[in-house]
Amino acid sequence: MSLPLETEITLPNGVQFSQPTGLFINNEFIKSKAGKTFESINPSTGEVNATVYEALDEDVDYAVNCAEKALPEWKKLTGVARGLLLNKIADELEQNREFYGAVEAWDSGKNFKKNAVFDIDECISCFRYYAGWADKVTGKVIQNDPKKLAYTVHEPIGIIGQIVPWNYPMAMSSWKLAPALAAGNVVILKTSEITPLSMLVVAKLFKKVGFPAGVVNIISGYGASAGNALTRHPKVHKIAFTGSTAIGKLIQKTAADTMKLVTLECGGKSPMIIRQDAELDQAIKWAAIGIMSNQGQICTANSRIYVHESAYDEFCKSLVDHVKSKYKQGLMFDKDCIVGPQVSKMQHDKILKYLDIGKQEGAKVLLGGEKNTEGELSKGFFIKPTIFADVRPDMRIVQEEIFGPVVSIAKFSNDDEAIQLANCTQYGLAASIFTKDLVAAHSMAGKIESGMVWINSSNDEDVRIPFGGVKQSGIGRELGEYGLDMYTQAKAIHVNLGTRL
Repeated sequence: MSLPLETEITLPNGVQFSQPTGLFINNEFIKSKAGKTFESINPSTGEVNATVYEALDEDVDYAVNCAEKALPEWKKLTGVARGLLLNKIADELEQNREFYGAVEAWDSGKNFKKNAVFDIDECISCFRYYAGWADKVTGKVIQNDPKKLAYTVHEPIGIIGQIVPWNYPMAMSSWKLAPALAAGNVVILKTSEITPLSMLVVAKLFKKVGFPAGVVNIISGYGASAGNALTRHPKVHKIAFTGSTAIGKLIQKTAADTMKLVTLECGGKSPMIIRQDAELDQAIKWAAIGIMSNQGQICTANSRIYVHESAYDEFCKSLVDHVKSKYKQGLMFDKDCIVGPQVSKMQHDKILKYLDIGKQEGAKVLLGGEKNTEGELSKGFFIKPTIFADVRPDMRIVQEEIFGPVVSIAKFSNDDEAIQLANCTQYGLAASIFTKDLVAAHSMAGKIESGMVWINSSNDEDVRIPFGGVKQSGIGRELGEYGLDMYTQAKAIHVNLGTRL
């Protein structure tokens, strides 16, 4: 099938734009060499949003070769110059926030006003933050002996393959692109085949603001083909991946053949602990935000809630009332909607299976537990916000990542039991604790097996603070100075000052 390289689109809110359909390589949109294409589906209606070109091995090879040619000059560019370019991307996004928010909503199904535009804010913050770091990548002088001077420099790793998920197409891309580019690397970024559209629109900006050809390449395709080609390519020096633990394991195995560096941000089953002295009204608000926002499609979603037995019944009732009154479902451009459709039919069907499993395992359904078949929502991939109670640690809905607006609640009697329940999982991405006793909070935070712990909040990450997990939630960190470190490598230089052989 031969497609034009751009398609004219009119969104339901009246926004008109040209949707790129090609692969963005070497600062131009091109057709895939084999001419293969795939369709991107609208989660709200099940209809086709657009058809785009699919990258295969030879397309990945071409992108890598273009990146390789661009690397020497990009590495030599000053940090100040790189920072200015990153700030220009942030400027473009900020000046057109509503436009890019609308495109992101259309691509992913998330609500425009209550969700997607805030993803654009995250992108702006991320590009600005790392623009500030671009001229501050420094090494150390190590002089322990007057006859010898040694110093380190932090160099870019080189050609980076980045694979981003479908839940936050633009935000997750900014988390990866900004630090990699600030550090002087060149990038081939593969979007999810489920949400390929918004980053192709953003791709235009890199050429517009002056990035050299080959520095940023954005391709659409499937993990088994394009993602695998990136991971095993001998010239790609590192893979940065966000997605499921199962795919993360495959990437790590494949990358080992060429000794690639990897950072993996994978699955989560994050616990929220609510002690007997917690401010319940605050805990309820944060609990709802942390599982119902973005349709529950959040790797750090507080999908397991453990409540002290003295507050358990009140919390369960109040959470149900709060979600029913505040978390309306609707289409992406509905002003009052918060909970949109799941991103794809596959994800929709997976969640429905877990709802059946939870019921069969004996969990008590306090809210939802089924597909939303009301009116026009019946056409899309809508799952009603669901609250399970009285769950056991061995239940699959407690142990396995559902990635939807589904939360499980259980009670505990003391802090030791709460910690045991929180750690009873293969994952270790995030956790949260609600209490007025900050001594107890800090003590519990130290005992929880996770890369991040929030105290009296949930899912309020910050681009300046490292993000990542332990156990089967991944390897390495994103965001903050730690995230920048993931894209440099130290070189030691020895200088003989005193003796000659």
